[in-house]
Amino acid sequence: MRKLWALALAMVLLVGIGAAMASEQVKVTGKIKAVMATERMFTLEDGTQLWVAEGLEAEKLQKLQEGKVVKASYEEREGKKVVVDFEVSEPE
Repeated sequence: MRKLWALALAMVLLVGIGAAMASEQVKVTGKIKAVMATERMFTLEDGTQLWVAEGLEAEKLQKLQEGKVVKASYEEREGKKVVVDFEVSEPE
């Protein structure tokens, strides 16, 4: 019976760790090189490609323009870097 409990506890911990890793957000800052509005995607000067998550306001998406600086938080989803929040500013 103890082995069964130990196995159940291990499974719960593994599922919890996997879920935490799946939703971990990464922050990135860079200058926008290109914007593909129809695909909700933009590329930074270093080649990083980011897709904007559904549900972010259209007004905010219009701020994504070539040459501007973006600070973004993204999550890895199905092999893509999906932006869940971002701020856009003028380059210095």
